[in-house]
Amino acid sequence: MQPDPLIFQKDLGAKVREIRSSLGYSQEGFAGACGLHRTHVSLLERGRLDLKLSTLRKVAEILKVSLSELLQGL
Repeated sequence: MQPDPLIFQKDLGAKVREIRSSLGYSQEGFAGACGLHRTHVSLLERGRLDLKLSTLRKVAEILKVSLSELLQGL
């Protein structure tokens, strides 16, 4: 049985939201730092957006974690 990609996206989104909030970023401020639209951050955090690897690397960089740390446990 293969992993459900929607569960992965929701778990990733929840982790991004948790780290973003702990760093004091609003969705809008975080979106600007990542070069994304606020709507994309909202979709990501709700598990409704599948990011390209290059964008995911940028998100991890702004969250001050490695990509492997961001994906760990998902």
